[in-house]
Amino acid sequence: MATPRANGARAAMLVAWVTCLAAIFALTEIQIEGSAGWAANLPTWRIEQHWLLDVFWGGRAMTGYHAGIFSFMALVFHLPVVMTSWSWRLEARVLGALLVFWPLEDLLWFLLNPAFGWARFTPAAVPWHKHWWLGAPVDYYVALMLAAVALTWSYRGDRT
Repeated sequence: MATPRANGARAAMLVAWVTCLAAIFALTEIQIEGSAGWAANLPTWRIEQHWLLDVFWGGRAMTGYHAGIFSFMALVFHLPVVMTSWSWRLEARVLGALLVFWPLEDLLWFLLNPAFGWARFTPAAVPWHKHWWLGAPVDYYVALMLAAVALTWSYRGDRT
């Protein structure tokens, strides 16, 4: 039976692994997008305005590029489910990991991108993030709070 301490260590290992994935993906996405964030210069379809984008997407445009990468990463993160068996706990862990991945990947895209860095991580330089709070997009806080809830629940009482 796993102890709370062991579950904490496993959760920390998961977050460290997801951070490595986010860094590698951010570096790859920098090669794809360059200095033009949110697929601004990519040959992809875009939906700039729709009320559903305000509700579910933080007011950002939906692009074919982002529809593809978000779907791909959701499938990649669900690979353990396909390889084992589905459970609410595993689903919460997968979704929690994804909710850690996306804000980290996005932040690292700015920090590692030679065209941005900390100095240009501002609402003025990043117009595709429409809502900011305490120096970061609101999406980051929401995603990380939901991730904390999902991951905490997924490890609570885990005996594996």
